[in-house]
Amino acid sequence: MAIEPYNLYHYDPSLVAAVAATVCFGVVTALHLIRLLIGRIFFFTPFVIGGIFETVGYIGRVINSKETPNWATGPYIMQSLLLLVAPAFFAASIYITLGRIIVFTDGHSRSPIPGRWITRIFVVGDIISFFVQAGGGGLLAQAKTAKSQKVGKWVIVAGLGIQIVFFAVFILISAIFHFRMVTNPPTGRQIRTVPWQRLLYVLYVANGLILGRSAFRMVEFLQGTNGALQAHEFWLYIFDGALMFTMMVILLIFHPSRILSSKKRSGRGTRRRRRKRTHSKSDRRRRSQRNTRTHSRTHSRRRDTSHHRYWYPSEQEQFGQELGVKSH
Repeated sequence: MAIEPYNLYHYDPSLVAAVAATVCFGVVTALHLIRLLIGRIFFFTPFVIGGIFETVGYIGRVINSKETPNWATGPYIMQSLLLLVAPAFFAASIYITLGRIIVFTDGHSRSPIPGRWITRIFVVGDIISFFVQAGGGGLLAQAKTAKSQKVGKWVIVAGLGIQIVFFAVFILISAIFHFRMVTNPPTGRQIRTVPWQRLLYVLYVANGLILGRSAFRMVEFLQGTNGALQAHEFWLYIFDGALMFTMMVILLIFHPSRILSSKKRSGRGTRRRRRKRTHSKSDRRRRSQRNTRTHSRTHSRRRDTSHHRYWYPSEQEQFGQELGVKSH
C-alpha cells in the first residue's frame, strides 16, 4: 500500500540553530585535524571523519532551513544519514585508544581481551553497525510504501542496537582492565610515566555520551515519524548535537596524543641513551683493540731484538766450532 505524502520535517528547521551547529562542529573538527597532524596520531583519523560528517550534516540542515516548506530531498538525506552514522567513526577511534593504552602500559594480562584484539573486534562491530545504519537510512529515505518505510526504520534500530551492545561490552572490558591495573599494576617504568588512568576516565565519559545519544536515536526511530522526539527539533540538538559536540571538546582537551607523545619522547630518550652507551662501548673496544695491537707490535720488536742479542754469541760460537776455532 502506498503511503500518503508526508513532510520531511514535522517542524520548520531553525536556520540559526543549524548555522551555530555547523560552526561549532567545523571549528572543533579543524582543531582535531591540527592535533592529529602535529602529533601524528593517525589512528584518530576516524574521529576527524566523524567530525566532518557532523559538520556536513548540519550544512544540509542549513540548506533545508532556507527551503521551508518545499524542502529538497538531497540535503535532507545528507543530514539524515551523516548525522546518524557519524558517531560510529567516533567510536572506532575510542576503541583503538583503549587498545593503545593496554599496549603502552604492558597491561595485556590485565585485560579480558588482548589490546590488539580489542581494536579488531570492536572496530569490526562498529563497521557492521555503520553499514546497517547507513543501509536502513537509505531505505527510509527512498521509501515509497509503508512496508519499505517500516523496514528501513527497523534496520536503523538494529544498527543502533548493535552499536549499543558493543559499547556496553566495551565499557565493561574497560572497567575490568581498570580494576585489575589498579589492584595489581604491572611492574614497569611505563606504568608510572603514562597517565593512563586519566585517559580511561575520559573514555568513560565519551562512551557514556555516545551511548546516551544512540539510546536517544533508538527511541526516536521506535516512536516513528509521529513520535514526540521527531515532532520537535530541539530534542535533536540536545540529545544528539550537544552530546556529540561535548564529547569532541572533551577529547580535544584531553587528547590521546598527550599520552602517546610522552611515550614517544620516553622511547626516543631511551634509544638515545642506549645509542650513546653502545657507541661508548664500541669506542672503548676499538681503543682497547688498538692498544692491544700496538702493545703486541712493541713487544714483538723487543722480543726480536732480545732474540738477536741473546743468540748472537751462540751463533758466533757455533760458527767458530765449524771453523775449528773455539770462541771465548
